Amino acid sequence: MEKLTWEEKYQLITRNLAEWLGDDKLKTILKERDLKLYWGTATTGKPHIGYFAPMSKIVDFLRAGVEVTILFADLHAYLDNMKAPWELLELRTQYYESVIKAMLKSIDVPIDKLKFCKGSDYQLLKEYTLDMYRLASVVTEHDAKKAGAEVIKQVANPLLSGLLYPNLQLLDEEYLHVDAQFGGIDQRKIFTFAEKYLPILGFEKRVHLMNPMIPGLAGAKMSSSEEDSKIDLLDNAASVKKKLKKAFCEPGNITDNGILSFSKFVLFPLFKENEKFLVPRAAEFGGDISFEKYEDLESAFEKELIHPGDLKSAVEVYINKLLDPIRQEFSNNPKLKSLSAKAYPPPQKQKPVADEIIPSRLDIRVGKIVDVQMHPDAANLYIEKIDLAEESGPRVIVSGLVNYVPIEEMKDRLVVILANLKAATLRGVASHGMVLCASVDTETHAVEPLRPPPSSKPGDRIVVEGYESGSPDDVLNPKKKVWNKLQVDLIVDGNGNACWSGNPLITSTNEKITADTLRNVPIK
Repeated sequence: MEKLTWEEKYQLITRNLAEWLGDDKLKTILKERDLKLYWGTATTGKPHIGYFAPMSKIVDFLRAGVEVTILFADLHAYLDNMKAPWELLELRTQYYESVIKAMLKSIDVPIDKLKFCKGSDYQLLKEYTLDMYRLASVVTEHDAKKAGAEVIKQVANPLLSGLLYPNLQLLDEEYLHVDAQFGGIDQRKIFTFAEKYLPILGFEKRVHLMNPMIPGLAGAKMSSSEEDSKIDLLDNAASVKKKLKKAFCEPGNITDNGILSFSKFVLFPLFKENEKFLVPRAAEFGGDISFEKYEDLESAFEKELIHPGDLKSAVEVYINKLLDPIRQEFSNNPKLKSLSAKAYPPPQKQKPVADEIIPSRLDIRVGKIVDVQMHPDAANLYIEKIDLAEESGPRVIVSGLVNYVPIEEMKDRLVVILANLKAATLRGVASHGMVLCASVDTETHAVEPLRPPPSSKPGDRIVVEGYESGSPDDVLNPKKKVWNKLQVDLIVDGNGNACWSGNPLITSTNEKITADTLRNVPIK
């Protein structure tokens, strides 16, 4: 292998990154010796094709002579709101190790050049535990919560475990004896948290390298928890075709395009010398076309010289090439097939318990305000007529939004309605429901109605993900305080999505309910 200069190593290490912190330190190290780096992954949901993005960068790191450690962060997975239950922790860690090693083989990465370790192998040591206590004596609750805001599942009443998560990740840099940590751009707050607190403990700051986040097939971040946003590493060819066919790939759109992003950050970096990106096309549409550089592919797509269907067909071929060795390894190994089933058993359907306080008891629907007037006897109240697609016609609902939303913005607005509250009389007018709002009690009290997706129609049911099967009560019994007990876990999270206990509120088309500007606030 040709010996590279430190400048060439620097270019390989930093290419295609979204950002890196500690540039001067990185250059200083490379001038003296090879870099030592770790990439950690919490062993939670099943790895998907988005994991090829960090794998592709690991190829760059190895080419640059970097000593790479891969951490299977099992304790992190449990601390993150128990995304990996304790009884499945070891099985999921084994699955991650097996599937990631299979991924690396698929892209011809020699795994003997890598170090692998498990978090619990050293995170339970006496020295590590003492440093956790030392860290706990200086880290503020605000900083710990802020550090994990983009990574840890946000809920209304967070567990202490979620605040410990960034502390472990900080100490991992010291205990793995590395110069740098590599992760996604969503890890930035944890990385800056580490840069602040490591020196307080007497440890050195590390270099932090951040990959861009690849959009999912439906747009937004690719996620293990959103089935339509990703392709599983063990999906068969038919499933790959089906998911790609449904993927969002708007003609000419190069900014929110998971297909193009996957090509840029995974496929092109993995191409061997003189290999080109082939887009098969019918002769009537110009015949096959190939691209040496990603920029040329992107430009052709932006100019609509490449049809989305042709781009999807091309990427489908490359994805199946990547997945074939992984599927074959698991198919030929009964132990691995069994491991997959044991680590990710199908969720068991639970029979509803009488009077169980679950969110499916709430009748939440999309409504459209068809008329809005000031209440004649209350200066802070609107009287709204809201279409819920009911035979009886629009409902009358009274809302205290005068001081927060101008009447012009209320007209013809789509809103989220809690429709099975017991009717209440407000200043002489019967109100048959409630407009759900993000609300924050500060000196400048702020309230804004939740936003259904623009494609919603009046009457569309809104449910909490994971609680789709239950039936709402006809009328919520105020004596049993069902609404009061459920409302305390309704929040708008840090990404602006309405959630109950960390699970998003969604429509029948799996679209999320959002707030315009408020974040990390209750829903009332």
